[in-house]
Amino acid sequence: MTTSIELHTEFVIDAVSPLIFGGFLEHMGRCIYEGVYDPDSAHADEDGFRTDVLEALRGLDLSVVRYPGGNFASGYHWRDGIGPLDERPVVRELAWQSIEPNRFGTEEFLKLCRKLGWEPMLAVNLGTGTPEEARDWVEYCNAPTGTRIADLRAANGSEPPHGVELWCLGNEMDGPWQLGHVPAADYAVRAQQAAKMMKDCDRSVRLVACGSSGPQMPTYLDWDRVVLEYLGGLADYVSLHRYVGNANGVTSDYLAITNSIDRQIEEVDACCRFVQGKRRGSKRAYLCFDEWNVWYKLRAREDMDGGAKFAPHLIEEIYNVEDALVVAGFLQSFIRHADSVKIANIAQLVNIIAPIQTRGDDLLIQSTYWPFQMISQRGRGLALRASVRGPRYESELYGDVALLDTSAIFDPERGELHLFLTNRSESEVERVELKVLDRAIGGVVSAEQLAGSSPHDANSWDEPERVVKRAWDGVHCDGQTASAELPPLSFTAVTFRLA
Repeated sequence: MTTSIELHTEFVIDAVSPLIFGGFLEHMGRCIYEGVYDPDSAHADEDGFRTDVLEALRGLDLSVVRYPGGNFASGYHWRDGIGPLDERPVVRELAWQSIEPNRFGTEEFLKLCRKLGWEPMLAVNLGTGTPEEARDWVEYCNAPTGTRIADLRAANGSEPPHGVELWCLGNEMDGPWQLGHVPAADYAVRAQQAAKMMKDCDRSVRLVACGSSGPQMPTYLDWDRVVLEYLGGLADYVSLHRYVGNANGVTSDYLAITNSIDRQIEEVDACCRFVQGKRRGSKRAYLCFDEWNVWYKLRAREDMDGGAKFAPHLIEEIYNVEDALVVAGFLQSFIRHADSVKIANIAQLVNIIAPIQTRGDDLLIQSTYWPFQMISQRGRGLALRASVRGPRYESELYGDVALLDTSAIFDPERGELHLFLTNRSESEVERVELKVLDRAIGGVVSAEQLAGSSPHDANSWDEPERVVKRAWDGVHCDGQTASAELPPLSFTAVTFRLA
């Protein structure tokens, strides 16, 4: 079987936003404590951060990280997490039924962002918090000293403003599980009040309105419309959330889920454009996919109940080959929708449904780490429209889908083309032929591949390198075309030099 791909470097979707290669840290389970922050670890640096975890996170080339939640945000009061460590309160955390000592808070998170070069993204509490509390957090982070709240930051050792630009107006407020859950109209009022004060405090901030928690919600799209109509120009982005899995155990169906991800993006973007048109406004809200990942094996209530413990083991999902290919599929969908998806955050980064796990002082890289890295390290440039002709199949759950999932980025500054290819077949090698219509292909700069003999292959503490990316020399160029044979259940990233 053969798939032909034709590209033209002027057939551009839009520039790929670097912020789609983002992550998420939430006070849940062992994501923060025993994850990024563990002063008792043999790997701890002078600030209590685990250097082995930080080194693994550097490898993902993350651009932006969201904090402190998630569901946790709707019960979090930011003042609990500042000041001397021994004066911070220990509280009962209700979202995950855990004990929260507040040893890690605003200053620790922002210090971590500086260490790793992340843009910080803070989620305010619009569940049990108030719009004024949200405004005060902006002043604490961003205002020059000389006022009561900004001086509080200086007293905590950070006199220069932190300059946090990205702020989420709450989290999943359409969900009955959420602390402070309200109907869309009520949330819209609360969010508008917070947004106005936050922008009055610092006009440079960019705000993410809380969108629907996913297409499974009965209020899907209606919620987004109501919120965006009321917030008007105060909303720079609207959030999308999506967790997926192989619910029926059929790999071919699971790998076709990109159809559904594409559709969700296009439907929410249509809602944004509708509201813009209805308001006759020049400003369009863009999409912030600020929670996405594979998560389905550990969804029972007991998997998310911390039992009033500190740093309990919650939803520490084990990932395999098919999960890695779906993670690649999310990112490929974001690239194909570069004109609308401007921010995205894989949820989460350590231990909790994460590409990185810790056990004591040991660290394990999961299968999903590698496709994220393979794309993020090549993810700068212009997303191109691809003409793809090749075999297809019918998925029972998601309809007609191409056997080869494809996306491409052209970097005009370096004269390089990055091509991403997922062979969804469980048994067949797929031949691919590439033509760039307006350029000659000068050769291969680099090529990497992740593949598995079974969709269920996974890394473990006993076999930590069973599923990893490997350098690949299977691409052949003749100047006009490039060709390759892709093994079943594989994800391939190739960088070409264009003449």
